Amino acid sequence: MRSLRRNERMSSKERVLTTFAHREPDRVPIGYSANAGIDRRLREALDVKEGEWVGEALGVDFRHVGAPYRGKRLHPEAKDRGVDEQWGIRTRWIEHPSGGYWDYCDFPLRDADEDTVAKWPMPDPADFDYGDVAEACKRNAAFAVHTGHGGLGDIINMTGMLRTMEQVLVDLITDDPAGLLLIDRRIDVMVETTRRTLEAAKGKIDFLWLGEDLGTQNSPLISLDLFRRHIRPRHQRFIDLARFYGIPTMIHTCGSSSWAYEDFIEMGMKGVDTLQPEARDMSPEYLKKTFGGRLFFHGCISTAGPVAYGTPEEVTEYCRRTLDIMMPGGGYCFAPTHALQDNSPTENVLAMYEAAHTYGR
Repeated sequence: MRSLRRNERMSSKERVLTTFAHREPDRVPIGYSANAGIDRRLREALDVKEGEWVGEALGVDFRHVGAPYRGKRLHPEAKDRGVDEQWGIRTRWIEHPSGGYWDYCDFPLRDADEDTVAKWPMPDPADFDYGDVAEACKRNAAFAVHTGHGGLGDIINMTGMLRTMEQVLVDLITDDPAGLLLIDRRIDVMVETTRRTLEAAKGKIDFLWLGEDLGTQNSPLISLDLFRRHIRPRHQRFIDLARFYGIPTMIHTCGSSSWAYEDFIEMGMKGVDTLQPEARDMSPEYLKKTFGGRLFFHGCISTAGPVAYGTPEEVTEYCRRTLDIMMPGGGYCFAPTHALQDNSPTENVLAMYEAAHTYGR
């Protein structure tokens, strides 16, 4: 395996925790997310063997720890569909010129009433296996360990996978009992599963990762009033849980989302993820000037810009400029805005991560 790491004075854990504390580490912490196509090409380019993770070669400083589901399958398989065994979310394969992806479909609770939602099978927190959590933390002790991900606690997007995005927005506006019951049943499971995971980790998890897509490219997805009525109190449960265990919370926020960041700060949120620079009020300059020192940042490297459509030289310059803006004073982790896609040339993604190791110091 060919590694991009070089001359490092800190462990990954030290580097990330220093950055979260708004101090400057030896180099910028590095994150990674990619779909299967580009991940496979990176593995080949970096000679990553079977059983190894491409993130190690790229110098990624984060590791995820969670409790796998061990219960029975709650939702049956269906022909020509992917069916999530725990939640019943359905997907279908959509091909495009550079690969393909699983897109959400069917939306089995689109027209469901309260009784149908109440009976919809959902996983029991007792059916997750927490037995290896502490050992997984120990195996990854040199890295910044998180539990959760960009979908944990996500109300609009993940509920929309069962009910459609349109219906979820209507549910929030009208206080629809069926829609709110679906949201709260899911949140209850996730909060308790997260609590048991943190308890099993015995203090070895470094931060909690949440998610909520709050913006289009040009505007908020919902009003601030609606956010405060329905999203904020449900997210607060996760933040308070993390605070009880003495760790910070970071939240994934796609699109133009900085309109909610002052509320996040009031709630005790410590970091924000994704940070699509082409969206309104999401440029590195704006985020650093407005929220620097009050939130730590993870993202900013657009998957819809030079990484996808430029040359390796343009990628390097783009990443260098972003690092020059975001790194001073700490508080910035270099990462793509959401998952790298199949349409990103392999040499561009390699240039992106080489830039982090070269200019992120």
